[in-house]
Amino acid sequence: MELIHQAQHIIEDNNVIKQASPFIEANTTKVTLNHLQNDCTIPVFSKDNEVTISHAQFIEKTMSTVGNLFGDFAMSEPDIRVSHVIKGRIPSAIGKPVKELLEHEKTVYYERCAFVVHIPEITQMINDNSLSLLVGGVRAYNQENLYAKKGPEKFKMFIGFKNQVCTNLCVNTDGLATDIRVNNIDQLEDALTSLCRSYNYENHMDAMINMSRYNLSEKQFAHLIGKARMYDYLSKSEQDEVFDFAMNDRQISQVVRGYYNDRNFKRANDGSISLWNLFNLFTEANKSSYIDTFLERGLFADEFINELGNSMKNEMPNWYLNN
Repeated sequence: MELIHQAQHIIEDNNVIKQASPFIEANTTKVTLNHLQNDCTIPVFSKDNEVTISHAQFIEKTMSTVGNLFGDFAMSEPDIRVSHVIKGRIPSAIGKPVKELLEHEKTVYYERCAFVVHIPEITQMINDNSLSLLVGGVRAYNQENLYAKKGPEKFKMFIGFKNQVCTNLCVNTDGLATDIRVNNIDQLEDALTSLCRSYNYENHMDAMINMSRYNLSEKQFAHLIGKARMYDYLSKSEQDEVFDFAMNDRQISQVVRGYYNDRNFKRANDGSISLWNLFNLFTEANKSSYIDTFLERGLFADEFINELGNSMKNEMPNWYLNN
């Protein structure tokens, strides 16, 4: 495995960080771990006032676990994005007009948080694209019942690769756990350790390399886009017979735009496009997903492209290509 040191250039402005190409966009803001640790309140379960596991604790536990598992390699600072801010104020500021509030009188926390921790020394090359290993997680308080008593809390974790050309994340089934439920912070470490140890990066890498071996003609690509737009209007029984399509119309349009214009993954001169390039157009479009659906749509991109590849390899009919 090729080992490469890669510097990351980030501009900090207080607690908000500006970066040219984030791993997720949608309506998210990039913040620092220090901001989550020191400036944000922590929600509680209202029935018993028990505290939830905070975003900062989730990230800290992930970093310490990654440090234990990959201790021979350097680890980046966490890349954190948040959305759906919940604002409040301290009791002494009740009744104050908003424009008169002082900074110390405001409270804030974020309903949703996604983050990644890069291990930039572990890299692989696919089609001249450098991919580096990363570990990350998602927490969405909107998926908890905060009006009840404290119970198991839900988290999502993943291990996979980031395409350094476009910062797109590449995840597969082995490296993704979308329904982790824990009662305390130590159980998070156990869950992440189990996920990382069961992840077979070689199989994941082989599957992505195979994508570059198959190409769609312009006609097949057009057929796929048309069928993707038709999918939502199929009857339930018809949808059950084909592969679920998990992207919305806006994202499909973004894929078409990339097919013509993307600097790195657009069509060839004859109109054909490799499944590897198509996969990256899908993962690029997935950046516009909200935090709480981001990982599932990323997995869809991987499984859908592999489904197309398997159909082409085995010369089997596929509803999206040739039916």
